[in-house]
Amino acid sequence: MDVYILAIESSCDETSMAIVKNGKEVIGLSIATQIDTHALYGGVVPELASRMHTEAITLVLEDVLNKAKMKLEDMDAFAVTYAPGLTGSLIVGIEAAKTLSLIYNKPLIAVNHLIGHIYANNIENNMEFPMLALIVSGGHTELLIMDDDYTFKKLGETLDDAIGESYDKVARVLGLKYPGGPNVEKLAREGNHTYDLPRPVMDDTYNFSYSGLKSAVINLVHNETQRGKEINKADLARTFQDVAIDELVRKVEKAFKETGIKRLVVAGGVSANSYLKEEMQKLCAKYEAKLFIPRLLYCTDNAAMIGAAAMPLYLKKEFSDFSLNASSSGDIC
Repeated sequence: MDVYILAIESSCDETSMAIVKNGKEVIGLSIATQIDTHALYGGVVPELASRMHTEAITLVLEDVLNKAKMKLEDMDAFAVTYAPGLTGSLIVGIEAAKTLSLIYNKPLIAVNHLIGHIYANNIENNMEFPMLALIVSGGHTELLIMDDDYTFKKLGETLDDAIGESYDKVARVLGLKYPGGPNVEKLAREGNHTYDLPRPVMDDTYNFSYSGLKSAVINLVHNETQRGKEINKADLARTFQDVAIDELVRKVEKAFKETGIKRLVVAGGVSANSYLKEEMQKLCAKYEAKLFIPRLLYCTDNAAMIGAAAMPLYLKKEFSDFSLNASSSGDIC
């Protein structure tokens, strides 16, 4: 029998709902973005984000039901992101999911946002185990091993800043608009690797660090500006991106060599970066490994990935009660 899950994602600045069939088929997807509003402030304003989620939540629900041509009574469960993210934003989605679960007497499923990003790869592909999972987002940089559904072993994580955060900070110092990541990538395409920037964490672990690289870019721009010298922004963006992505490639290559695993999932908002995709394709070709990266629609925050990640929990009957609350942090393992 088919299982229909209505999923809600509101962890940051997108209000999204999706109806996902059997964890694979997206019947309807609605996303209300707040990017234009937060761009006025150069980044996400948490209080404003939660207020805008409250305004959008019922409109998004109506839209996804219309797109799917379904009713709430048709749902088998309601899934929602509970962590990690902005607490106020998460609460809006959680309370909506609790209300629907209570009214329609259907199970409530709590989904970790990062696991959602991993399972975005299962929507249009079939993830195969064992596999490596590289999570690259605004707040997280992690490398994991998955031997099966919802089994995670952490190889390494960021010691300070995440790669997505460093992209945003570099964008800001270069005078690029929010969101920073896509704009740095676009500018980098026009430049050459001409600057000397430090390589992060040149050790034998699987850990990452982007604080030093980010600070080096900021200091370089400030120092050159004080000397009255002009920065070649495209060249600096290219150099930064080369170093940042190379660190990911180096750690994944180490994992290929040491684990023997021949499958890689790339997950999180930074997976939308086309240069990252190109470099991982080259690496996987070198090691005859299979690469999974979602298409662009499912790289960034969306509720379809939450519906996909909810399906294994539904099958295992791992449901939440109405004490479910938001968590700004939420490690996978």
